[in-house]
Amino acid sequence: MRHVIALDVGGTGMKAALVGAGGELLHQARRATGRQRGPDAVVDAILDFAAELRGYGELHLGEPAAAAGVAVPGIVDAGRGIAVYSANLGWRDVPMRRLLGDRLGGVPVALGHDVRTGGLAEGRVGAGQGADRFLFIALGTGIAGAIGIDGGVEAGAHGFAGEIGHIVVRPGGTPCPCEQHGCLERYASAAAVSEAWARVSGDPAADAADCAQAVGSGDPRAQDVWRDAVDALADGLVTALTLLDPRTLIIGGGLAEAGETLFTPLRDAVRRRITFQKLPSIVPAALGDTAGCLGAGLLAWDLLTATVTPRR
Repeated sequence: MRHVIALDVGGTGMKAALVGAGGELLHQARRATGRQRGPDAVVDAILDFAAELRGYGELHLGEPAAAAGVAVPGIVDAGRGIAVYSANLGWRDVPMRRLLGDRLGGVPVALGHDVRTGGLAEGRVGAGQGADRFLFIALGTGIAGAIGIDGGVEAGAHGFAGEIGHIVVRPGGTPCPCEQHGCLERYASAAAVSEAWARVSGDPAADAADCAQAVGSGDPRAQDVWRDAVDALADGLVTALTLLDPRTLIIGGGLAEAGETLFTPLRDAVRRRITFQKLPSIVPAALGDTAGCLGAGLLAWDLLTATVTPRR
């Protein structure tokens, strides 16, 4: 049975699947990245995992994978197939497409940024299915986005499109590792809410989920923390809506797991801020932690189905 390899590489673990032509998951597996052994060990773990998946396909599906797709965190030059930089993995300028292609017998390999790859899946087969223009936002340790256009995701001229977490929403505010001050992700990411709630509650182990629970129970301190985060997020989103005019806005990541505790005030906050802009549908992501792996599979199938326009 014809299939592709899909790999979603995270900071500590990898999710993988063999994906059929109709998007069906024919086999799924997980592995640790081996990050504690250093960046070279992570690369070796990915290559070994991919080779194992290829062997499984040959044995159980009757043929090796026709292509592979891999999603990685950090800065990615998908056109050249290079993982440019990843603080999570300790990488710099890893030629992932060439290394995987060599290990897998020369099959075509697609490389993608983890959030954009997850956004591709959400837009094509998840919460944004059927939308010609969508914006996917992941509220996790940081905040990143994917700009969806006609079934694809825009990477930008230099691979930085969708970095909404570094829109400045509070000029002169909290310093950000990107060297700006007042970036959105310093106020509205799951990590930022966790930090703020731990400080206010006096519990250093408290996190964003605890804050959301306290909001639901009526704790005014938690409500203040939550309101500040929602207001910052709404400010950033309205900037994005003004520039991109998406039909659907998909919110995923850890903070979105709060459900309507997040979505009800967020929709209201965005609605209050818009003037001439059109209000998009604001919906939760549908695919959970499978989005990256599904997106990697879509990248791989896109390589096989793309048509080449002859030169005139």
